[in-house]
Amino acid sequence: MREPPPLLRSMLFVPGDGERKLARARQSDADALILDLEDSVAPSRKAHARRLVAEQLRADRRRAALWVRIHPVAGGEWTDDLDAVLDARPDGLVLPKPRSPDDVARLSERLDELEPRLGIGRGSTRILPIVTETASSVLSAGGYARSSPRLAALTWGAEDLSVALGAETAVDERGEWLPPYQLARSLCLLAASAAGVAAIDTVHANFRDGAGFRAQARAAKRDGFAGALLIHPDQVAIANEVFGPGADEIERARRIVAAFAASPGTGVVSLDGRMLDRPHLERARRVLALAGRITPKEKERCRSSAKSTT
Repeated sequence: MREPPPLLRSMLFVPGDGERKLARARQSDADALILDLEDSVAPSRKAHARRLVAEQLRADRRRAALWVRIHPVAGGEWTDDLDAVLDARPDGLVLPKPRSPDDVARLSERLDELEPRLGIGRGSTRILPIVTETASSVLSAGGYARSSPRLAALTWGAEDLSVALGAETAVDERGEWLPPYQLARSLCLLAASAAGVAAIDTVHANFRDGAGFRAQARAAKRDGFAGALLIHPDQVAIANEVFGPGADEIERARRIVAAFAASPGTGVVSLDGRMLDRPHLERARRVLALAGRITPKEKERCRSSAKSTT
């Protein structure tokens, strides 16, 4: 039986060289921690960060999945990252700044070589590329569906793309994404659907703006994103609440499934004065599948924590 996709409502970045930040992040309720070896670590501290991240990976595991953001395949440091941390068995690798799906394929091939040598099951290490940080990657987004069976999800970012484009900013005076970044966001969502994996929304940089992050998360969920990248533990509860189905959503899904079950063999049912067809049933089943992976205790904790951080 095929394993369910990873639960990635909240993916929290943590600098790989920050002992205190790593310790605090491990106490959060994030679905995944991204231990960062790239942008948040100064060049002089890369070796220290690699050692510390490997130690964190080898420590007693907690509920969160543990991912590592390595360096881009375009440079040389990504192989040093793998040599330092792969033996400690991260759940997955976040790949920044890919130039095209070929970079994912190259990383996947290297993992195919290393995993057997380290006694790791082949294919165990998943890959999450940030597919919009270079213009060439944006233009080849559809190809990620064929890049590697290790693909776990796709995500996007605007800051590195704005630098690549020579832009002054990625947002307008109201804080809304400008057209090139709206396009990048949409292509990430479409490419993830084509690949059959989750789409993860980009960061909300102002971590003190709980209301703004909640609005961004709600819009992302509305459009089809399954979770978000986070930069502060205070954002975790909001992400978990928004991207996890609410009580009304779950009840509605149950009623839709029940309506179809009561009319076997039909492709259309009526509920609350509306005609529903098979796409509604598929959406309802997804909601119930997600709800089944979140415990009642966690749901209550998410609601309480999210209220306190808004």
